[in-house]
Amino acid sequence: MTVWHLSGFGDEIDPDPVVQLAVLSALGARHLELRSAWDVNVVDLSSEQLDRVATLLAERDMEVSAIASPIGKVLITEDPAGELDRLGRAIAAAHRLGCRYIRLFSFYRPPGTKAGDIRDEVLRRVRDWATVAEREGVVLVHENEKEIYGDIPDRVRDLVESVGSSALKVAWDNANFVQVGVRPFTDGYAMLRPHLEYLQVKDAIAATGEVVPAGEGDGELRATLTALRDDGYAGFASLEPHLAMQSATGGFSGPAEFGRAARAFAALTNEIGVQTA
Repeated sequence: MTVWHLSGFGDEIDPDPVVQLAVLSALGARHLELRSAWDVNVVDLSSEQLDRVATLLAERDMEVSAIASPIGKVLITEDPAGELDRLGRAIAAAHRLGCRYIRLFSFYRPPGTKAGDIRDEVLRRVRDWATVAEREGVVLVHENEKEIYGDIPDRVRDLVESVGSSALKVAWDNANFVQVGVRPFTDGYAMLRPHLEYLQVKDAIAATGEVVPAGEGDGELRATLTALRDDGYAGFASLEPHLAMQSATGGFSGPAEFGRAARAFAALTNEIGVQTA
């Protein structure tokens, strides 16, 4: 039996990590993807707040799958020192919570410019991040967010292979690919599978961009999940439903809609014989 580790963006459930962990546990997850707690972004949590999160996790025998940082979700024209500082804080959070992965992005481009115009600077900055990550023993997983440099499969591959670091991998998001006109499995799976290290679970409708539960959109999720099963994937599957609200900084679902998203994903994994735990 193939087993994947179920996780989820806790702040999609509630700002309070106590509620986040209770709902995730009830859904059978033993991991939390930490983006924010008490309405404070993970890179801004104080040492005391991180200690409190660590205590809550230990009390429930749960762990953190990834630090869902906002690093790189800014214009490429911003001062690189600011993102390096946020990376340092994300790494500190990862170390405190015993977590290996840090999610990040590859910069928005200024209006009127093309992706190629920012390529060299993106690669330089991400290479700097990867160097730090190698030294600190963490793995950066790049999410294919809309309108950043790495938003389509070709540029995601270019980014990861050009940087060429063992500390830079792919966080795969089917819905985000749909929202930029990509057929995720058909157009991107084969080229990105060698670098795919982390799975974020949501789906979307191509005609409107609306985010929907797994399997209810055009994200080719069943094909993707089946291929991952056949390829021996044994990592995290992190629920990021965005069913009540979606914005440039994240999304929200609430406990009920988060539960609906979890059940939709469970239906797909049950169909293909994958167990989540």
